[in-house]
Amino acid sequence: MDLITIILIGLIAGWIAGLIMKGRGLGIVGDIIVGVIGALLGGFLFALLGVDIGGFLGTIIAAVIGAVILLFIISLIKRES
Repeated sequence: MDLITIILIGLIAGWIAGLIMKGRGLGIVGDIIVGVIGALLGGFLFALLGVDIGGFLGTIIAAVIGAVILLFIISLIKRES
């Protein structure tokens, strides 16, 4: 994938994850970073479970799931500090 696609997927996934987690987004740059890391996490988890995702929509779904998990972990860490 090219850099623009990765950033676009990260932005979409981070934004949707922020909405799902009720406003726990981290701003546009933070959402992109959470979305990109979430895409890696979601892809890893789907591969671990043997679920085959394909295409742009599958990548977005995996990225959103990974980003939601990541935002949840971040909120747990923030709560403890």
